[in-house]
Amino acid sequence: MKDFSYITSSHPAYIENLYQDFIKDPNSVDPEMKKFFEGFDFAVSNIATNYTNGTNGKHSGSGIETSENPVAETIAAPQTKPSTADTERDWMKEIRVYRLILGYRNKGHLIANTNPIRKRKDRGANLDLSFFGLSDADLDKTFAAGNLIGLGETTLRNILDHLKTCYASHVGIEFKYISDQKQIDWLTNEVEKKFTDPLSIDTKKRILEKLNQGVMFEKFLHTKYVGQKRFSLEGGETTIPALDAIIQTGAEYGVEEVVIGMAHRGRLNVLANILGKTYEQIFSEFEGTAKLDQTMGSGDVKYHMGYGSEIEAKDGKKVHLKLMPNPSHLEAVDPVVIGFARAKADILYNSKFDKILPILIHGDASVAGQGIVYEVIQMSDLTGYYTGGTIHFVINNQIGFTTDFDDARSSDYCTSLAGAIQAPVFHVNGDDPEAVVKCVEIATRYRQEFNQDIFIDMVCYRRHGHNEGDDPKYTQPQMYKLIDGHPNAREVYTKYLM
Repeated sequence: MKDFSYITSSHPAYIENLYQDFIKDPNSVDPEMKKFFEGFDFAVSNIATNYTNGTNGKHSGSGIETSENPVAETIAAPQTKPSTADTERDWMKEIRVYRLILGYRNKGHLIANTNPIRKRKDRGANLDLSFFGLSDADLDKTFAAGNLIGLGETTLRNILDHLKTCYASHVGIEFKYISDQKQIDWLTNEVEKKFTDPLSIDTKKRILEKLNQGVMFEKFLHTKYVGQKRFSLEGGETTIPALDAIIQTGAEYGVEEVVIGMAHRGRLNVLANILGKTYEQIFSEFEGTAKLDQTMGSGDVKYHMGYGSEIEAKDGKKVHLKLMPNPSHLEAVDPVVIGFARAKADILYNSKFDKILPILIHGDASVAGQGIVYEVIQMSDLTGYYTGGTIHFVINNQIGFTTDFDDARSSDYCTSLAGAIQAPVFHVNGDDPEAVVKCVEIATRYRQEFNQDIFIDMVCYRRHGHNEGDDPKYTQPQMYKLIDGHPNAREVYTKYLM
């Protein structure tokens, strides 16, 4: 098994009993367990080799390095020679720490602090130290397993803190179902070694600028055009710096054109602050004085219409942006975007898919509830429909019209269908714009590197009712009591920066 889940999910006492059986008769245990214990024995015997010839973790005479084995790669030569009993005890503890690391990689997303307004449900992650046969008494002991996550030999406390930062902070990542080891290694490296890097001052200023634009645009519309339908982005304004970061990163990695499909929520904000449609054009549509383009029919309401523009990225490269029009059946635009991107890739870009990037912006209820989403993604890797990977960005405001997510789906996540095509998912707290931007930058690089789909599930909330014409307090009194007293993402980020 690629992720050694048989080790991750087993009780320590059970592992120890199996190991004793293996010592007596290697063929008496499961073949996968046999492989694991062979690697374990190789690691232990390698210690003795280190004492004798001073090698640094290499098997004498074989040319095999310990890093080829997932357990043996944690080896570092100890300073003093332990007894056989001590060696077995120490290495059983190393295995337990190794299992802890695998546990966080596989299930850390279940305890990540991704919900900005309420506590997450307990989904039985079993990531307590005791589950792995460890305790607080082990926290200040040193373990070679720290090498696995780039820390070198270090204390369990440092290992645990690093795992929580990478896998259980404001971001949780699902990728355990991926078969391609290169993709797994790439994602693991990004999360464990790069995700903790601080952002530059210029990047922070850019995030704040885009948040300012997103928040103030909605505040103006809410004040000036009271009661008019606009499908506000309030509560999910971090979408604006996120889309900006996707486009900027894409341009850096060869993207020349971005095709976007989205439902109503946030469309006007995206038009103004991502595609550059002027405020005059948008406000005139509210005033009823706009001259609508009649060339393709009789026109449509303002939050159905599309738009095209060309922007200049930070590095001076030009990127063409296209927001596709779509009707009220929210996800109906998905195959239109994919078909448009494929056609342009073939005709204009010689089927070089790195040059054109499709982005689908979903709502949490629609991505889970509308069958057209699954129909589109399950064809994503077929020769006739392949587009080089789509970035799926979910504005997860935890409600579908008036329905709480507990009553809307059976799966843990609205994005659980991503597992059907082995697409990784970043679950991220929408009140942490820096975390969101880091996630979308990694997602964009992943798409360009592997040309596969990837999902970002940005957990946020909806400040007003479904379309500003209804009062959500009637159907969701408890949730909206929390939302009423919650600062917007710009206020949260400004306080953080101060």
